[in-house]
Formats: sequence, structure tokens, C-alpha cells
Amino acid sequence: MWKQSERMDKLPPYLFAEIDRKRKILEEKGREVISFGIGDPDIPTPKRIVDAMKKALDEPSVFRYPLGKGRKDFRKSISQYYKKNYDVSLDYDKEIAVLIGSKEGLAHFPEVFVNPGEFTLVPEPAYPVYKIGTYLAGGTPYLLPLEEKNRFEPQLGSIPQDVLGKAKLLYLNYPNNPTSACATKEFLSDAINFCKKWNIILVYDAAYQEIYYDGKKPVSFFSIPGAKDVGIEFHSLSKTYNMTGWRIGWACGNKEIVSKLAILKENIDSGTFEAIQLAGIEALSGPQDDVHEIRGIYQERRDILVEGLKKLSFNVKIPEATFYVWLNVGSDGVEWTTNLLEKAGIIVTPGLGFGPSGKRFVRFALTIPKEKIQQALVKMESLWKK
Repeated sequence: MWKQSERMDKLPPYLFAEIDRKRKILEEKGREVISFGIGDPDIPTPKRIVDAMKKALDEPSVFRYPLGKGRKDFRKSISQYYKKNYDVSLDYDKEIAVLIGSKEGLAHFPEVFVNPGEFTLVPEPAYPVYKIGTYLAGGTPYLLPLEEKNRFEPQLGSIPQDVLGKAKLLYLNYPNNPTSACATKEFLSDAINFCKKWNIILVYDAAYQEIYYDGKKPVSFFSIPGAKDVGIEFHSLSKTYNMTGWRIGWACGNKEIVSKLAILKENIDSGTFEAIQLAGIEALSGPQDDVHEIRGIYQERRDILVEGLKKLSFNVKIPEATFYVWLNVGSDGVEWTTNLLEKAGIIVTPGLGFGPSGKRFVRFALTIPKEKIQQALVKMESLWKK
């Protein structure tokens, strides 16, 4: 029959689809499953945002094609949000483009700048879409291990010059999925200078920027001098406001880089539904009490899980941000997760799915109620005793 392209041959099975498949099989057998797998918030979208969406649906104009970089009023609200929260100035007209979720933008971005035979610099373990987007553009991802001894920061000085000569993009993601690490100002400044030296675009994934704990707000990428000279940031309403299914995000930063991404999007999609953009204005511009409440819920869950894992004799790095716990299990993470699923009905994500440096790790997502976390810890303790 029909043979798929060589680019498609390079794509692995989507990690989270495979996890969900295993969950369904167990549930069909009547097993109760507790899933720490996919990082999909279980807390509802704040009511004020839902109400704004309902109101927007009464406006007939929102049902037309939402062409271009996105609604001007939504882009203005993004600009104002950055100024208020990070003291960062963005030109809403030239430096912001609305996306159908940040994943879509990250996946398409290599097509704008990467040619066959060229490299992207991809930290690992990492969100799989960085590699996937590179493959689909015909490029080659050069993997940069993230190791605990290096604060889960890629060692940029270790990259061979023959790779650097053909490298077009450097991906960074902080607060980091899956490791939950946060970047320092010093590291980000070094990365910016590195990209300037080698004429590389710095692609910054900030999806978890507002999910942080103990009052320790992460460093904003564009607060670092020179960031806008070489960088583009991808952000989203998904994690901050529990809007994963709404599919809305944006890219911002260097106006030349943003404009080229906008040109690609004009040719392959018709924009983000305008009613969702109007709801996005409420999300960013309205009272942020719900965001503080959401952080508090995740922090309570984090503390319950971390304390429980410590009681099971695990050496746990306490996350300062994201809603993940990245656990070194001291053995093959795939075998460990398989054992936990088959014997206790608990799903966690094997670290190997994010890259080879994650082989001895697993990731817990804090996107289930605290009662389920406590129940899972009881099951794990029982399993360990056996």
C-alpha cells in the first residue's frame, strides 16, 4: 500500500497516548487506576473565564475566520500582562502572535528556519515536541543531556563546532518539564550570549512560568538583557488557568522571528477561535486570585507526595515549580513503572520517554486530587512491603 515519509518513520509513538492506552486496558478489566501520567490539570477553568467565553459566543463576528496574528485586544492584554508581571515591554503589533496552543507553535517553528542537514539543539529529557518538530522540518536534533549534577542545565560548551556551524535553534524550557528545575539569571545570560555568538535562535518554552511554590517566582526570560535580540518565547493559558483543552497560547519576542512564524501560520491554519481569545483577555486581565489558589492546591499535593515518597526511602528533589515530581528510582524506570502499573494500578511516566538521560527516572504529575495521591502512597507502601 502507501509508504509513509522518512520523516514520519523517525517519529516515536506519542508517549502519553501509549500511557492512556494502558490505562484503558486495565479499566476495561475492572481495575481501578490512579494516574500520575499526563500533565493535564484536573481543576476546572476559573468561572470568570468560562463566563467571558459564554458572553463572547453571543457576538456574531467571532464565528468568522480569525486570520492574522490574533485579535488586537488580546495581543494588547498579553503585552500588558508581561509589563505588569515581569516588567517586560512587548510591542503588541510586531512582537506577539497568537497560537492554537503553544505546542502547535513549537511543533511548527522549525519549519520556519531549519533546512535538511541542519541541527536544532535539544535538551533531554524534554517535552517530545522539540524533537518531533525538528524531524518534521527535515532537520536533526542534537541532544544535550540534562543532569542533576549540572542543575539540569545543558552544557553548551560541550557542543562540537561542526554541529554549532549548522545549528539554527536552541530549545530551553524553564521551569522545566519533566525535571521541574528553574533557570538562574546567570545561565540564561550565558545562553543568550552563546546564541549571539553562533547566530542561533533561542526558543524558550515558558508554559510553566506561573506554576511555582514557596513564593519563589521563576526568572522571566525577557527580563535578561539581550534576550529579545535572539529569542522567541512560547507561552500558554493551559497550565496557568487550567485551559489545556481550550487550545490557546502565543509566541512573543524578536519581531523578525515572530513575523516569520506568523507567515507560516497564515499558510497552514486560519487562526485561533476569537471567542477563546476574548476569554483569554479575561484570563490575563482579570483578578488573579484563582491563580494563587491553583498554586496553593498544587503545593499541597506536592508536599503530600514528596513526604510520602520520603517515607518510602526515596531521595526526592523537592520541586520549586511546575506540577511534576521528577524521581530517581535507582533502576530502570520503564521496568519500575511497568511493575507499579501491573501490581498496584498506578500510572507514572517513565523518564526514558523524555530522553535517554531520563532512564533511571520517573515523572509524577500532580494533576489528581490529594485523596488519590494519599491512596496511591498507601498502595505503593503495600507493594514495597511485599
